[in-house]
Parts: sequence; structure tokens; C-alpha cells
Amino acid sequence: MSLRKTRTAVNKPGSSIPAGNLNNVSEVTGSSSSKITFRPRKLRKVSSDPIIVITASSPSLSTKSAVDVALLHLKSSDELLGALITTHNDPPVFESANPPFLSLARSIIYQQLATKAAKCIYDRFISLFDGGESGVLPESVISLSAVDLRKIGVSGRKASYLHDLADKYKSGVLSDELVLKMSDEELIDRLTLVKGIGVWTVHMFMIFSLHRPDVLPVGDLGVRKGVKDLYGLKDLPGPLQMEQLCEKWRPYRSVGSWCMWRLIEARKTK
Repeated sequence: MSLRKTRTAVNKPGSSIPAGNLNNVSEVTGSSSSKITFRPRKLRKVSSDPIIVITASSPSLSTKSAVDVALLHLKSSDELLGALITTHNDPPVFESANPPFLSLARSIIYQQLATKAAKCIYDRFISLFDGGESGVLPESVISLSAVDLRKIGVSGRKASYLHDLADKYKSGVLSDELVLKMSDEELIDRLTLVKGIGVWTVHMFMIFSLHRPDVLPVGDLGVRKGVKDLYGLKDLPGPLQMEQLCEKWRPYRSVGSWCMWRLIEARKTK
């Protein structure tokens, strides 16, 4: 499955990327989330299943057993989605284990770039820090000037985004600890305070970095196309219709969304 990425602006199509990576998720979707009115929903716990306890701070899609439980639920709750899961038989893997600050910085760098170009710039960015990725900390990012960042290919605008993210961490508005404890709704409210981070980016961050199980990115074009095709709709569904149609996927809408990306990608290769 190849997934891709965007933010509030429309991103350009890029090359194929492995599933489970926040920053590579939807270049192909061309989402225009700035035109969508989002209605964030709080995470629900699963009270009937003793295997997994879903909370705002537990990345319950981090293990194969958790994903298997999600797929079983989706198969039993949605006949059409169940048939799709059975047909493709390639379950998602959510492997990212980067700290939140690093994941968010990386997502900013990858915005609106083809994967190959973005990776090249990101690798140069990492080379600026002692210890590589482990050295990417708020204070170390703040110490880099906009000129330093432009020299490695980071645009002036993205440099300001990175500095704003680092400033929010330095001031205490954000921290990795806070991010891990916040509910989905709180994450959207707090992270979109950062310049350059929109609702779409937060949705991808929650799915692929925090492994939150019940995120429905209603503004993502790829997921919307998948829902349209799955249910045989005449037009692309809007946010409200997305929530209504995908309600049966709760509390595993993140995995259902992944299946929509898989559906669209599979049809492109035919």
C-alpha cells in the first residue's frame, strides 16, 4: 500500500511510499483541507473487548494483535469494507516510533514536496544536529537561523514554521509529554496553533505517529474517494456524510481510512 501526504494547502502528487509513515502519507490525494469544515470527535473506549483498552494516550495500533482486532471489527460491522479487507489481505503496519517533536518537524519539511526531494532535504536537516535524529530538539532547532535552513533547501516559510514549532515547545505550550496525553480534540486545537500545521497534518500525525485508532480524516481526498467508491456514491462525500457513513467503523476509523487509501491505490495500478 502506498500512502501519501498534504497539509491545509494542496500537495503535489509524488512517488510511492511505504504505509505507516506520517510524513509520506498522502501526496497522491491532493487534499484541500483548508476548504473543509472539520468536526473533531473525541476518542471512545472499547468497553466490550478486554484485549485492548483505547485511551487518548495509548497507541493501540502499535501491535499486530491490535490491528487484527480492528480488522475483525471492521469486517463484522461493514460488509462492503469486510469484503475489501478479505480481498486485499495486506493489513496495515503502524511502525513509526519517533518522538512527537521530531515527527512534527519532519512533517513540516515534507510538505508539498515529492518524496525523493523531501527526503534529501530532511537528510541534510538531520546532518545539522549532533546525534542525528536524536539531536533534533526544540532548543537545537531554535539555534539554527533561517539562513542555515535555506542553505540545505528548507524554504524561508518552512523555516518560520520549524521555529514556531520549537518556540511553542520552549514556551511550554507544547511538549512531547503533553502531546502523548492529549485527547484527539485537544491535539487538533493545540497543534493547529503552530504555523504550517493544519487539521489534515494533525490527523495524519495522530494515525501514523501516535497510532490513535479512531481518527477519520474527513478532508483527505484519498479517503473521500475510497468511501465514494466503496459505497457507490455519485459524488465525493462531504465531512458530515463521511462521519455518517463511517460511523459503523468506530472505534477503528483510522484502520478504515487506511483501507480507503489501499482501495484507491490498488485501482490506480490496474
